[in-house]
Amino acid sequence: MTETPTLAGAEAPNKVASHLHPEGSWVVEDHAIPTGREEIWRFTPMKRLRGLHADAPFEPSETGCTWTAPAGVRIEGVDGDEARSLRGISGFVPSDRTSARVMSKEVSFSLLVDVPAEAEIAEPIVISLSGTNAGVTEAGHIALRFGAHSRAVVVLVHDGSSSIAQVVEAQVGDGANVSVVSIQDWADDAVHLSHQEAIVGRDASYRHVAVSFGGDVVRMNANVRYAGPGGAAELFGLYFADAGQHLEHRLFVDHNAPKTRSNVDYKGALQGKGAHSVWIGDVLIRKVAEGIETYESNRNLVLTDGCHADSVPNLEIETGEIAGAGHASTTGRFDDQQLFYLQSRGIAEDEARRLVVHGFFADIIRKIGIPEIEERLLRTVEGELAKNVGANPARQASA
Repeated sequence: MTETPTLAGAEAPNKVASHLHPEGSWVVEDHAIPTGREEIWRFTPMKRLRGLHADAPFEPSETGCTWTAPAGVRIEGVDGDEARSLRGISGFVPSDRTSARVMSKEVSFSLLVDVPAEAEIAEPIVISLSGTNAGVTEAGHIALRFGAHSRAVVVLVHDGSSSIAQVVEAQVGDGANVSVVSIQDWADDAVHLSHQEAIVGRDASYRHVAVSFGGDVVRMNANVRYAGPGGAAELFGLYFADAGQHLEHRLFVDHNAPKTRSNVDYKGALQGKGAHSVWIGDVLIRKVAEGIETYESNRNLVLTDGCHADSVPNLEIETGEIAGAGHASTTGRFDDQQLFYLQSRGIAEDEARRLVVHGFFADIIRKIGIPEIEERLLRTVEGELAKNVGANPARQASA
C-alpha cells in the first residue's frame, strides 16, 4: 500500500509525533491486540466490544445501505483494484489493529461517494446504514472524494442493531467547502468502532459533525490533517448517554501545514446509572505549522447521579510562531440559577430542566444547517429526556 502524497509544506501524515497517536502501519500484525491498559484504550470497556478490537471475524454484512444520489454525484460500491486505490485517500495510515484490518484485504469492498470538481450540490447526500443483527461482527470502508472547489454535504445515518468496525475517509480538494455529518442513532445493543479521517486541501473548508445517542458502545475517532496551507476544519459534536451506555469521542487535529485553522466544540449530557462519556481532544502543532489558529472545547451536563464523564483536552505545540491556541473543558450539573430563574416565572421544574438541556444543545444543532436533520435531533433530545432513568436494567447490569 503506497502512502498518500501531500502537497509541499505539509509533513508526511504517518509520522505522528504525538503521545496519543502512535505511528501507523498498514501491516495488521504490527498492531498488538489492546488490553485496555494502553493510554488510548484505558477508558474503553473492552469486554463489550465483541472482539472488534481484536480478531473477531468480519462476516458478511447484515447492515443494509441505501442512499440518495443527487445529479452529478457518483455513489457506488466498488471492489478490486478500485477499492484498493481508495484506501488511504485521507492520508490515514492505520493506527490500531481494528483500522488496519478494515483497510486490509479482509475487507474487499468500499462505498465510494465522488463529488466532481467545481460541483455545487444543493441537497444533502444521505447514506443510511441500518443494522439488523448485532450478533454479526462486520466491517466497512467509505471513501468520500470531494473535487477541487466543490460544495457538498454528506450525512451518514447509523441505526438498528449492528456490531461494526468502520473507516470513513474524506479527501477534500483545494478550495472545496464540504460537511460530513455522522449520526449514531443505534439500537441499545449496537457496538460501533469508527475512524473518520479527513485530509483538507489548500484553502479548503471542512466541517465534521458527530452526533451519538444510541448504541451500547460507540467509540469514534474523528481526525483531520492538511494537504497544504490555508485549510480550515471545524469539528462539532453532541452526545447523550443513558444508563449503562458508553459513548467515546476521540479528536485529533494534526496541524502539519502553515496558516491552517481548526475549531473543535463538543457537548454532551448524561443520565442514568452507569452512563459514561469520554471525550479526548488532541491538537498537534508541528514545527512547520507557523501562523495556525486552533481552539477546542468540551462541555458536559450531568443530569442524574451515577453518571461519569471523562474529558481530556490536549495541546502539543512544537512552534511558538502561532496566531493562537487554547482549550476548555467543563463537567457539571444544572445551573441552579437558570432553574431558579425559569421556575420563578411559573415554569414547572421538569419543563425548566427540559428548556435548559435544549438551550445547552441548541447552538451545536443550529450549526448543522440542514433543517430536517436539526428537527430530527431535537426530537431525539426530547425522547432522551422523556426516558425513565433506570428503565433499561439489562444495559445497567452490563455497565
